Formats: sequence, C-alpha cells, structure tokens
Amino acid sequence: MTAQGHLAGRVRDFGRGLAVTAAVGAAAGAAAAAYGWWEKDQFTLREETLPILPAGSASMRVLHLSDIHFVPGQNKKAAWLLSLADLKPDLVVNTGDNLSHPKAIDPLLEALRPLLALPGVFVPGSNDYYAPTLKNPLSYFQGPSRLRKDPIKLDWPRLRSGFGMSGWIDLTNRHQSLPLNGVRLDFSGVDDPHLKRERYAGWPRGTAGQDKRPHLRVAVIHAPYQRVLDHFTEADADLILAGHTHGGQVCIPGYGALVANCDLPTWRARGLNDWESNGRTTPVNVSGGIGTSRYAPVRIACRPEAVLLTLSAQA
Repeated sequence: MTAQGHLAGRVRDFGRGLAVTAAVGAAAGAAAAAYGWWEKDQFTLREETLPILPAGSASMRVLHLSDIHFVPGQNKKAAWLLSLADLKPDLVVNTGDNLSHPKAIDPLLEALRPLLALPGVFVPGSNDYYAPTLKNPLSYFQGPSRLRKDPIKLDWPRLRSGFGMSGWIDLTNRHQSLPLNGVRLDFSGVDDPHLKRERYAGWPRGTAGQDKRPHLRVAVIHAPYQRVLDHFTEADADLILAGHTHGGQVCIPGYGALVANCDLPTWRARGLNDWESNGRTTPVNVSGGIGTSRYAPVRIACRPEAVLLTLSAQA
C-alpha cells in the first residue's frame, strides 16, 4: 500500500472514531435527559428536628414549601401537593417561585387548597413576578441568572390575593406576629433578594407588657444571598427559611451541587445548616425546591422536596 493509501486509511479510521464517540455521547446525553425528566417527578419529604422553642413549649410542625414552579397539566405534582395536608402541619411557610406559566394560578391554588386552610406565611420569588424564559442552561455556570430587559409579567397580585384571602400572611418587606401553640412567632420577611428588592422591616413588637412572653423569631426569604443571611443572623433570628437554589437541580452524586444561582456556597445549596455572622449563629433551612423552570424540566441527583421541620423545646 502506498503512503497515500495508509494516510487515507488513517483518516477513515479517525472519522469512524469520531462518529462512534459522537454517537456514544449523544446516547449518554439522551439517557441523562430521560433520567432527569423522570427524577423531576420523584417528590420527597425531608424531615428535620430543631430544638429551638422556648423551654416547656409543645412541639410544632412547620411545612416549608418552595419553588413549586407550577405549570398547568402537572397532575402528579398537584396530587402530591394535595397529599401534604395529610402531614397535619401546624404552620405552612412558602418561600416563593410558585409559578412557571401565566395560566398556573388557578390550578396551583386548587392544589394548595387544603394547606391554605392552615396558618401560613409567604414571600415572593422572581418567578412569581415574571415568567421564566428560554436560555442556554450553561449560562448558570457564569453566575446568578439575570432578569431579561423585557420580562413577561405574571399576575402576582392575583396569586398574593389568593394566598391572603385564605388567611396566609404576606411578609413582603414586612413583619407580623402569629400566636401558635402557646408561642408567639415573630416573623420578618423580605421581597426577593435575587431582584435586589429586599427591605428590612425589623421584628414585630408585642402589645404593652407582652414582649416577655415566649417567642421565636423567624426570617422568611426567597433567595439566600449572604448579605441577607448576615442581616438576619446579626438581628437575632432564631431560624431562617429560604429556597431559590433548587438544591443545584443538576448535581454530581457524591459531590453535590455545581451552582446555587446566588452567592451561597454550593455545599449549602440544600439542607439545614448553621450560618455565622459577626459572632452570632442562626440555623438556616434551604429547600431544594419542588419544581423546575418549564424550560429546564430535569433534575439529576437532586429530587424535588418539601421539608417538614419539627420545632421542639430547648433542653
């Protein structure tokens, strides 16, 4: 065989190798996408216990919901949300990003109907104000996502009204107390820090002579940016509840999240951890979230979750 023949043969072999590699890569990508599509509907309940109530208090069950990102037709998600009322929580805390479609409000309120009959509080996330948009998923590795210049507005006032008319308390840049099981819960919430809308309202004060009653300070936020965690920790919060991160959404088994979509360290993108700032420490629960953007409907090694926190008395 001539030198030219050898060269031609090597070129053909190299081309076949590239084709095989491309086919294997495409098959692996398709398998990962199929698995991610399946996992997004494998709803789980994470349970945590925190001994932070005043001494002698009865235990309290708090159901933490976040990042539902509801889309009409998500019947499995709706049925699971309805089933959460069977947990009989004493309180529901919703940390935002309930929507992922302009027509999602009515089916979402229906799915939450049994929980809306219970005491609850809420704050909004960016995807309560604006619909998600189609974008390159690799852009998340370049830092926190940004709002487009011409966002599609969602009917947040109508959703907020639906929550409020059911009795849930709106904590958007405001505070309010709620007596529950013999304990005064002092809430302070902010608008979405991801949109830089947070304004701090401080903590509620009791009526004359009541500030010495047993109470618990709970901060409620959507996106757990460090500046907000620092503020509430230094303001003596007893507990901070947040969402937004989706737990990373696409994780590496044994390693965890690759991104948090905010400045939170990725190892804190999901779970219950202590946050320290200026000599103070506060437990922070970051929900891994229930849904996904309608344009990225996959989860890998990061199943959707609601969180049931059992608050018990301090020893």
